[in-house]
Amino acid sequence: MEYVLIIISAIFVNNVVLSRFLGVCPFIGVSKRVETSLGMAGAVTFVIVIATLVTYLIQKYILDNLGIGYMQTITFILVIAALVQLVEIILKKVSPSLYQALGIFLPLITTNCAVLGVAIMAVAPNLNYNIIEATVFATATAIGFGLALVIFAGIREQLELTNVPEGMKGTPIALIVAGLLAMAFMGFTGIA
Repeated sequence: MEYVLIIISAIFVNNVVLSRFLGVCPFIGVSKRVETSLGMAGAVTFVIVIATLVTYLIQKYILDNLGIGYMQTITFILVIAALVQLVEIILKKVSPSLYQALGIFLPLITTNCAVLGVAIMAVAPNLNYNIIEATVFATATAIGFGLALVIFAGIREQLELTNVPEGMKGTPIALIVAGLLAMAFMGFTGIA
C-alpha cells in the first residue's frame, strides 16, 4: 500500500511540474507537439530513474560514509550530465528524427531542475526512502512529468486550431493553460 501512495502522490498530488514547479523550461519549450513531448518524456524518465538510482547509491554508500554529504549537489550534477550524454548518444543512433526534434532541449536535460530535484528528494532524510521506494518515487515522478508534458502538448496542438486573440498567441496562452492545468491537478490533493 505504501508504494501505491508513493505512486499516486508523485504522479498526481505532488506533480513535479505542476505543483513543485521543477522542469518548467522543457515543459513550456518542448510541449508544442505530442510526438516531441513523448520523446522528451521518455528521455527524462530514463534519466530521472537511472540518476536517482545511481545518486542514491552514491549518497548512501560513499558520501554519507565518508562524511562528505556537502558534495551531494556537485556529485549529482556530474552523474546526471554523464547520463544525459548517454541518452543523447543512444537517441542519435536509434531515432535520428526524435534526436532532431528534441534539438537543444536534449542537452538541457542536464540542467533540468526536475532531474536534480528528484534525485535530491529521493535521498532526503525526511522521506527516509529505501532504494526500492526511491526508485518507485523517481519512476512515478517521471511518469507524472511525462503525463503533464503530453497533456499540455495535446492542449497546445488543439489551441493551434482555435481562434485565439492575436495578443494571446504563443507563450501567453501557454502560460494560462499551464496555470489551469496546475489548478486541475490540485483537485487530486486529498487523495494521498
